[in-house]
Amino acid sequence: MKTEDFEAVECSDDLTGTGLAKSRAMRRAMFSGFFMMPFVAAFIVILFLVLGRARVSETVTRFLESLVYTLLIGVPSAVALTWMSFRLTARLGNLIMVLQALVLLATATLGSLTAALVLQLIGLNPPGFYWLEFRGSYPFSIVITLVVGMTMTNYQTLRHKLQFATLELRTRQVEQERAYKLLAEARLSSLESRLHPHFLFNTLNSIAALIPRDPQRAEDTVGKLASLLRFSLATNHTGFVPLAQELKFVRDYLEIEETRFGARLQYEIDVPETLLEVKTPPMALQSLVENAVKHVVAQRPQGAHLRIEGRREGDMVRLEVTDDGPGFSLDTVTPEHGLGNLIARIELLFGDRGKLFVSRRDLLTVVGLEFPAEA
Repeated sequence: MKTEDFEAVECSDDLTGTGLAKSRAMRRAMFSGFFMMPFVAAFIVILFLVLGRARVSETVTRFLESLVYTLLIGVPSAVALTWMSFRLTARLGNLIMVLQALVLLATATLGSLTAALVLQLIGLNPPGFYWLEFRGSYPFSIVITLVVGMTMTNYQTLRHKLQFATLELRTRQVEQERAYKLLAEARLSSLESRLHPHFLFNTLNSIAALIPRDPQRAEDTVGKLASLLRFSLATNHTGFVPLAQELKFVRDYLEIEETRFGARLQYEIDVPETLLEVKTPPMALQSLVENAVKHVVAQRPQGAHLRIEGRREGDMVRLEVTDDGPGFSLDTVTPEHGLGNLIARIELLFGDRGKLFVSRRDLLTVVGLEFPAEA
C-alpha cells in the first residue's frame, strides 16, 4: 500500500469511521503487548537458568526481578511503539525501524535505571547495590529489549497493515457496488424512457382515429391517457409497483385500444387476488399486452382474443399473455423492440432469476414473464 493511500484514509477518518477502527486496533495491540509481559519475564528467567546466571532456588526471586524490568521497560515501549507503528509507518517507510530502535534503547536505559531503584526500594537488592545492579543488568536489558521489542513491533506493524488493507479493500468494494448500482439504475431509466414515446405514439393514433367518429369517447380516452401518463411518470424512478397498479394500467391501455379496434380486440384477465400486492416491474405486463395488440390484433382482420393470467409457482411469479396468433421466436427480437427493452430490464432487475419466454400451447402463443415473488 502506498504512503499516499494511508494518508488519504487518515485524512478521512471522521468521514469513513477508519479513525475509530484505528483507535480500537491500537488498544488491542497495547493490551496484547501487556499480556505478553509475564511470559517475557518467564522467558528471561529460563534464559538465565540455561546460561548459568541463576540457580533453580532463585527462580521466584529472578522472576520478580525480571517482571519489574519487563513492566518498567515494556509498558512505555508498548505504548510508544504501538502509537508509532499506527501513526508514522505510512509516512516514514523503512526509516520507522530506525526510530523504533532508538525508542527501545531509550526505554531500556530509563527502564533499567528505574528498575534498579525499585528493586532496592522493595528489598530485593541490598542498599548500595544500585549501580552494580544497573551495570550488570543493562547490557542484557538492551539485547532483550531490542530483540523482543523489534519482533513484537514488526508483528504489530504487519498486522496493522493487513487490517488497514482489508478495511480499504472493503471500502472500495462497497464503493464499487454502489457505482454498479447507479450504473444499473441509469441503464434501467434509459431503457424505460424508450417505452414511453412508443406507447404515447400508439395511443395518440387511437385518439386521432376516434375524434371524427365519437368526440365524447375521444374525450374520455384522453382522460384515460392522462391517467396512464401519470402512472408512467410516477413509476419512472422506481423499480417495482404492486401488480394491482400494473393491472389497472393494462386495463386502461386495453380500453384505449378498444376505441381503435372495436370488436376485433377481445380480452380477459385472470389474476388471483393473492398476487395483487406482488411487486412487479412497471409496464412489464403492459409491454406483453402491447406486443400482442400490435403484432396480432392490428395485423389480422378478425383481430384476436387475449388472455392475461398470473400465478405463483413456489417463490416465483409467472405473468402470461396468450393470443391465437401465429407466434414468434425471441431470437428475432432486437434490442430496439419493446420486448428487447423488457428483456434488458428483467436482466438488470433480477439477473438470472428473471426471464421472458415464448411458447406454443394448444395452437396458442404464450408470451410470459417469470421473476421472484420477493423482488
